[in-house]
Amino acid sequence: MADRVTVIGWDGSPLTDAARSALAAATLVAGAAHHLALPEVPPAAERIRLGSVDLAARRIAQHRGSAVVLADGDPGFFGVLRTLRAPEHGLEVEVVPAVSSVATAFARTAMPWDDAQIVVAHSRDLRRAVNVCRAHPKVAVLTSPGAGPAELALLLGDVHRTFVICEELGTEREEVTVVTSDRAADHTWRDPNVVIVIGGPGAAESRPKAGGGWIAGRDPGYPPALRGWALRGGAYGDGLGEGESTELRAAQLARLGPRVGDLVWDIGSGSGAAAVEAARFGAAVIAVDRDPAACHRTTAAARRHGVQLQVVHGTAPQVLEDLPEPDVVRVGGGGAAVVAACADRRPERIVAHAVTRDDAEAIGRALAEGGYAAECTLLQAVELDTAAWVERERAVAFLLSGRRTHP
Repeated sequence: MADRVTVIGWDGSPLTDAARSALAAATLVAGAAHHLALPEVPPAAERIRLGSVDLAARRIAQHRGSAVVLADGDPGFFGVLRTLRAPEHGLEVEVVPAVSSVATAFARTAMPWDDAQIVVAHSRDLRRAVNVCRAHPKVAVLTSPGAGPAELALLLGDVHRTFVICEELGTEREEVTVVTSDRAADHTWRDPNVVIVIGGPGAAESRPKAGGGWIAGRDPGYPPALRGWALRGGAYGDGLGEGESTELRAAQLARLGPRVGDLVWDIGSGSGAAAVEAARFGAAVIAVDRDPAACHRTTAAARRHGVQLQVVHGTAPQVLEDLPEPDVVRVGGGGAAVVAACADRRPERIVAHAVTRDDAEAIGRALAEGGYAAECTLLQAVELDTAAWVERERAVAFLLSGRRTHP
């Protein structure tokens, strides 16, 4: 294996003395074309064009001598270092870091970035990066060919954001462009680049106050919110409607398991309680309701709790046809017909509820026929007045959940 492996980050600025020294002693240098063209690369050194980092690591492991790997930005931040340090290669490496492309992008715009979400976009899983942009007011996206600003904008659709697109940072061709997301799809952008995606309803309320926060990325405690999940009706303005009981909602959320990168459909959003709480987990949420008043309540609840979600006014299942693909779905209204339409879109999980056994059986059949393993639980919750220990309220419902059994 190589006697010495040095990984050098390059951000366009002059190389440090440590980097120059490592390059001067190198007998093998791996990097992109613009790295290998640097004047500091020894003419006699073997050169490897860096395409597959895994293949380059295997070649370096077989090399006898001093190897250098050149990479853009900080190689330990979504960079080559993870692959090079994989146990199967057995490489011991030294690192000379540089400023990451994300830090550089935010510096160019003079924006703080400790409160930003940072995602890597590949064409195979671009929708997950888009879902983070739906759910959070400040996201940095490290793009790749086929998963750039135009593709981000197309998948965001009617969700409007501001794009700060930073191309070829640290080079003579560096360019920073600010456009609205609806215009980003009209341009051809140089790969790779960094896109800072900002804005959305309630973005001002979602930002930490002056002086900063205490944790990078999404602050789980901001804006100040009531502790816990499945909050009582008073947390949602006018209170909870039929089928939105606290205990039922807690069970629904537990079975859905919404998480960052997911897109949740909440069909029949009612007060917005379930939609808001799914968004508090960091998931992107589309809340659907045929009642304009319910749409307004959901929007107000999202703003009050400082989360981002999209509200769609329309009747299911027809309105679902134009929505992006969901990961998990809560059906709060519409019964078996809506459940069947959701199953056709192949989310991982679907939850619904029914008041009567006949309705529960119909929903269970719709799940099974749609390729889902169905479960049904009869939930009964009795709220007691602890002063007199008498029954204050009772709620009974069938909880149905479906887990996709095949793609």
